[in-house]
Amino acid sequence: MPATSSPVHPTPKREIVCADAIAWMKARGRIDGACAVTSLPDVSEVGQTLPVWREWFLQAVRLVVDAVPADSAALFFQSDIKRDGAWIDKGALVIRAAEDAGARLLFHKIVCRRPPGMLTQGRPGFTHLVAVSRAMKCPDTLPIPDVITNAGRSLWVRAMGVRAAAHAVRFARDQVGAKLIFDPFCGVGTIPAVANALGLDAFGVELAKKRCEQSRAQTVPAVDL
Repeated sequence: MPATSSPVHPTPKREIVCADAIAWMKARGRIDGACAVTSLPDVSEVGQTLPVWREWFLQAVRLVVDAVPADSAALFFQSDIKRDGAWIDKGALVIRAAEDAGARLLFHKIVCRRPPGMLTQGRPGFTHLVAVSRAMKCPDTLPIPDVITNAGRSLWVRAMGVRAAAHAVRFARDQVGAKLIFDPFCGVGTIPAVANALGLDAFGVELAKKRCEQSRAQTVPAVDL
């Protein structure tokens, strides 16, 4: 009787480019088969005035939406910021810019960064998880809770927890049917590492050389997901 062999599952690939994400996305255009999962920097990270950063942020969201096919999706993790005594709702900014790019809201979830009911100062204890698409319709049933109370371990002070990231990547894999996760602001590589751990290829862009190196080497054990 002939011997049978087990199917070979290729190791997920990861590519991290050291570049300015805005210029890179403008030059690259649409990425076939990709779903975007990312978190855009806030004003304290980019060294711009608030009005300049706001326009930069809106442009960046539009470019991310344009970077994926119309029937795919773009998912954003964004925490609100407080400046000059006023709060800036970055979830609302994402939705506004996405609509300008011809996309519509698929879902809006909340990720707890602190235990519910806990008082916080200066920064909110939650993050928005916003998903948008130009053509995709949101499934009637989503395996993502409206409030994600356990974001999981954070690989960097500004990074999203790996469990929350896994919710977004599983949506891209199981609901969108994506084969590639695109993160144009990948930082230390949480999203690419989670994507690989869940069997998907990952492509990231990061401006800082040190964080590029971290992103290329980053790993996430399955137990963390």
